[in-house]
Amino acid sequence: MDASILEKLDFKQIVQQVAGYTKTKEGLYLGQQLTPSTDREWIEKSLAACQELITIEEKHKALPIAQLDPIQPAISRLAIGASLNGEELAQIKKSLVIVSELLAFFDDEEVNADDYPLLGQQLSRLDALPAISKRLRQAISDEGKVYDAASSQLAGIRRGMKICQDQIRQLLNTFLTSKFKDLLSEQLITRRNDRYVLPVKVEYKHQIRGIIHDESATGQTVYIEPAAVVEKGNHLRQLEADERREIKRILKELSELLAEEHPALRQNSEELAQLDFCQAKARWAQLEGMKRPLLSSNEIMKLIKARHPLLDKKKAVANTISLGEDYETILITGPNTGGKTVLLKTIGLIQLMGQAGLFIPCEEGSQIRLFEGIYADIGDEQSLEQNLSTFSAHMQNIVRILNQANDKSLILLDEIGSGTDPKEGANLAIAILDYIGSLGSCVVASTHYPELKAYGYHRLNTVNASMTFDVDSLKPTYQLVIGVPGRSNALEIAKRLGMPEIIVQQAEEGLSGEEQSLDMVVEDLEKKRLQAEEDRLETKKNLQASQLLMDDLQTELRRYNHERERLLKEAEKEAKQLIADKTKEADRLMDEIRHWQKDLPEKAIKEHQLIAQKTAFNQLNEAQMVKNKVLRKAKKEKEEQSQLKVGDKVQVLSLGQGGVLMERKGKKEWLVAIGAMKMKCAQTNLEKLKDQEEEKDTKTYLKSARSSHVKPSLDLRGVRYEEAIVQLKRYIDAALLANYPHVTIIHGMGTGAVREAVHKTLKKMAAVDHFAYAKANEGGYGATQVYFH
Repeated sequence: MDASILEKLDFKQIVQQVAGYTKTKEGLYLGQQLTPSTDREWIEKSLAACQELITIEEKHKALPIAQLDPIQPAISRLAIGASLNGEELAQIKKSLVIVSELLAFFDDEEVNADDYPLLGQQLSRLDALPAISKRLRQAISDEGKVYDAASSQLAGIRRGMKICQDQIRQLLNTFLTSKFKDLLSEQLITRRNDRYVLPVKVEYKHQIRGIIHDESATGQTVYIEPAAVVEKGNHLRQLEADERREIKRILKELSELLAEEHPALRQNSEELAQLDFCQAKARWAQLEGMKRPLLSSNEIMKLIKARHPLLDKKKAVANTISLGEDYETILITGPNTGGKTVLLKTIGLIQLMGQAGLFIPCEEGSQIRLFEGIYADIGDEQSLEQNLSTFSAHMQNIVRILNQANDKSLILLDEIGSGTDPKEGANLAIAILDYIGSLGSCVVASTHYPELKAYGYHRLNTVNASMTFDVDSLKPTYQLVIGVPGRSNALEIAKRLGMPEIIVQQAEEGLSGEEQSLDMVVEDLEKKRLQAEEDRLETKKNLQASQLLMDDLQTELRRYNHERERLLKEAEKEAKQLIADKTKEADRLMDEIRHWQKDLPEKAIKEHQLIAQKTAFNQLNEAQMVKNKVLRKAKKEKEEQSQLKVGDKVQVLSLGQGGVLMERKGKKEWLVAIGAMKMKCAQTNLEKLKDQEEEKDTKTYLKSARSSHVKPSLDLRGVRYEEAIVQLKRYIDAALLANYPHVTIIHGMGTGAVREAVHKTLKKMAAVDHFAYAKANEGGYGATQVYFH
């Protein structure tokens, strides 16, 4: 990208803002060099890495990167065999500590490197050099001083120095408390030229034997090293020289160790700078409310609620801008100070930010397009040095743009064709836009010319737009409206500001009929737009209310279906329990009947007792019928719902409307045609309708208890002896309750064992009047007919 464009669109200011969040000097420098890229892979990785760090920030975590001075110059010196000083070694030590802490940071349970693939790749390129790092921590302080523990020789030298210094102070302290104290200008021990001295009044300098090392600025004090401490001072100087030599040796030793690892140190430095700047981008994006842009794969730029990032985000008006989908050229018209220039800069700056791997001041879902070049002709370009007028400067800039642009360019033109005769300027602007259109570039241009308003209606892939203006308050709204050209509103503004009516009328009369007609059309379009916006908001409100109602209905339907299932299960459970209870009761009743038959004389059973027993059995049958009815209904409903198929007529329960199944949309959804409308419905929201003609032919048949539950004959063929007796007793009991006058027992001829069991049992039953073999045509000796009283 042209450096002048980055300056013109305020990109450098954004970069300075972001870089201000870095902690290392090299991260700061890296951020300040940021420029937009045309490498899709680099942009996507930059955005993704920033998103990973935002995810970490949301966990209230941050990369453990501390303040760090540049170490690249020191590494370069290591590469050529130079020996580093203590401060340089301290910074390298600090960088290795940061690397070690970073590697430990991503081993934490909450922050695992496997969850952050791009950051994980950068971590894999870091080397903490643990052995060298440990040696540096033992030898060098954070300020670059060499510790005593750096070597045993250094420790011994420094112990000797301390002893020597203590001895010198003890000797000098005798001068502070002896007869010499009145000779001193101050009661203290100080140093001059690295020697311990006493401040002596100049008039007494000959009374203390020793060496004068310095005098005060006023000449009233001389600094004397007494002869008694000269020898000790010489010994201390020798120890200090030994200390410097040992420190120099230690620094050289450490530098040689680091020189062997200078490629790893350089790699560490570069990765730390990258991580530092990436974290700065993430922190800036969070604090400024920036969102991650998508990188378009279909040559469409769509900025949702975009705002200029350098304006107050609480006051800036957000606008949605799209290019490349329905149109590639936007012509913006409207009054001066209406925000056209700011909008052009906003579009260009956001696109530059996205291509530089930065998050943008738009809503989620916004996408940028990959442009090879972004060009702008914005502002007053006149140059006094080159003796160029405003028009000439604009033309010179536009010519340069046209020579460089192609079908992958974004061109921003502010007040295209201005600065010259309006008629010529408008024609020139149209010709320039036609030429740019032939190149295939995307264009956003602002203008005052009415001819371009008409041009926007007729040219392919071009749309008019305007910045609205509140005539009542005489203030711009900074709101972009796509599809409607703007008005200058000059006459309305002049009138409201107190311009004499006669002047305004004369100005209106001077407008051509075509211009007046166009203004009237624009005014009418604006009124319709406002009405449409009101209708849209009302429709949106109604739609939201409808959606809430639909959600409530769906919830109630699910609750109803759940409750129905629960009630059916409870009913089935109760019915089973009822049958179990009634079965026990039936067994008890039958036992009583058998007891009566066995123990009482024939005909001794009272009529009302038998009636009572019959009534009890009838109640049992009714309970059985209720249970069967409930179970059949539940089973039928489930089968009908599970057997839905294309073409079935159904009832949409939540809407109360009938429809036809068109297509299955998954296991639990159907596409239903309701009149001319089609909609997806959950299967639980559908109820299959019965065919009306089948319903008309359906007839109801009433069956008696006799035909429904007890047959007029009992077949015992193939049944064992004991089982035959049990079945016979139960059958005779049921036949009596069913009021059969006689029944047939089919026992077959076989061995005669079952026939014998039947006859023996019948003889003992008081309810049996008599029995005999059946007629030849009704079974003969293979069946017995039983007659009741």
